[in-house]
Amino acid sequence: MSEAEAEPGPPEAPAAAKPRRVQSGVATAEAVLSAHVAGNAELFPRIMALHVPPGAVVADVTFGGGVFWKRVPPGLYRLLATDLSTGTDFRALPYADGSVDAVVLDPPYMEGLLRAKAETRGGLGTHAALRTAYSSGREVAGAASGRWHQAVLDLYLEASGEARRVLRDHGVLIVKCQDEVSANRQELTHVQLVCALAELGFYARDLFVVVRPNRPNVARLVRQVHARKNHSYFLVFQKVPDGESVARYRTRDVPIARRPGSPGGS
Repeated sequence: MSEAEAEPGPPEAPAAAKPRRVQSGVATAEAVLSAHVAGNAELFPRIMALHVPPGAVVADVTFGGGVFWKRVPPGLYRLLATDLSTGTDFRALPYADGSVDAVVLDPPYMEGLLRAKAETRGGLGTHAALRTAYSSGREVAGAASGRWHQAVLDLYLEASGEARRVLRDHGVLIVKCQDEVSANRQELTHVQLVCALAELGFYARDLFVVVRPNRPNVARLVRQVHARKNHSYFLVFQKVPDGESVARYRTRDVPIARRPGSPGGS
């Protein structure tokens, strides 16, 4: 029998249908957003819930009046609260290397708060508490190597270097900051910090914009040159282990060690 006369074989079975993709997760309107018209006390617990697991050891090194923590359930984290009023400089923390799961940092973010001379130092009105707790001149400004806005950056970077020392690998650093105009120069502090902390070995994990709910008072305005700042930032960083590339790092869970008495601990 020729090839042309060969009997046809059995029909091919139809290709198996691909399983339909099923969307996972639960529908919700409660996702944490990146921009908020709110106060620090309202937003901070949501940032913590998203980025720091319960039971974590958290060093708030600029605790002050504890405003950030007013709406965080007591006992949810093991909080280590310090500032200058407790005798602790956030550039020289009393913690062992790699002993902390998360650090919270909110130093003075205006260069006027860091001036050494009392007659030119900022910190009146709503900034009086910052001046009293963190910017008494000799303690802060006297140790800063730069002037004007550079003094602000120096403070952040020295504190961030110390935070890296005490953080465990993949631990979280939460930084509060605000851009400013200093010496007639626009200083985008949040951008400067993201770039500088990458050099220190931190991955920029998240960013939150906080818009103040009321309009700021502006006194003695002769001619406006820059937009008046009415927003600030929470920056969330993650410690990249030594030897790993910050550029190739990916967000991962914070691997805290469960401790007796902590949520989920034995």
